[in-house]
Amino acid sequence: MHQRTRTLAPLLPDLVASVEQHLARMERLLAAAQAVTVGERFRLDDAEFCRVQVSADQRKGNQQGARRVRVERCRIGEHLDLERAEDEAFWTWAVVETLRHNGIRHEELLELTHFALTTHTLPDSGEVVPLLQIAPSKLDQERVLLVGPELAHVLARIVHRVRAGNARVPLVARYNPYERLTGPLLPHLFQRRYGAEIRVMSTAVTNRLLKNAIERAELVGPDGLPLRYTPHDFRRIFASEAVSSGLPVHIAAKLLGHNDLNTTQTYVAVYNDDVLRHHRAFITRRRELRPSSEYREPTTDEWAEFEQHFTKRKVELGTCARPYGSPCRHFPRRSSRVVVASRTCFRRKLRRTPTPSIQRRISQQRAPQVLAPA
Repeated sequence: MHQRTRTLAPLLPDLVASVEQHLARMERLLAAAQAVTVGERFRLDDAEFCRVQVSADQRKGNQQGARRVRVERCRIGEHLDLERAEDEAFWTWAVVETLRHNGIRHEELLELTHFALTTHTLPDSGEVVPLLQIAPSKLDQERVLLVGPELAHVLARIVHRVRAGNARVPLVARYNPYERLTGPLLPHLFQRRYGAEIRVMSTAVTNRLLKNAIERAELVGPDGLPLRYTPHDFRRIFASEAVSSGLPVHIAAKLLGHNDLNTTQTYVAVYNDDVLRHHRAFITRRRELRPSSEYREPTTDEWAEFEQHFTKRKVELGTCARPYGSPCRHFPRRSSRVVVASRTCFRRKLRRTPTPSIQRRISQQRAPQVLAPA
């Protein structure tokens, strides 16, 4: 899962840029089509379009269909319902921006209401800051998140859209597929019009919008296969970026609604360069606190002896586990009269098959020790 987060996180700016460009294009195309009459042609971005009507729009009494804005691309005959295309482009942008700026769960996103937007006055400075109240969902715990400028812009556009020129946000009941219950009438933010009816968006709709956005962005992974973003991927990316930017893990746990820090740590994908950077910073801070004499640069002879010591042990008989400069525990120096052929340890695991000269040394070491005459 961490590898998936490392793969998706660098491509998130490309997805956001693609979603914003698609929304801007649909808004300009809708505005240009509304300025012409049915049957009239117009151009946009070196493409020619013609406003059309279908038979369903011309039926008697179909007032809603009579106001539909549909166009056809002249060269290839592509038919577009611009009102629906612009509506889906807007909600795709709203879903992506809301998920990536606060890391809330998919269910919490769809349960956001106009009541969740509130403000708080800081006691020390008197500054008024916007807050977002997340209703209890998975752990039945409510939490409050600070709304940044980017998220405030997104929420303001959502409120303006769902109001549709009215003074209040329409009250809509949301069906909970997990509890199989229909909730009370609330001013839900993620609501859309389906024909003559207004409904709260479902998880299937948001997943479809994300899938279409990824296909338009043409995002592929290192293996060349198309990528797939889920709403929970935005939550993991948010946690990883927050902790990598210096936010303490226990604060990130509060923002994500976790009771256990271990759960938050499973969300955080630590990059290798992050580990090296933090480790080097730790060594630098430690060296600043210790006396400088402890960190003197070794001389040329000391460094050569150090490298030669490990090189000989590795090349000849393998790797020895004893610390540098310490005697081997297999050869305790009982007396100065003990004569041995070599100080090399022969009881450790051999790195490779010894050469004949090394085998003779091993045989000499394993032979009974000879005491020198007094």
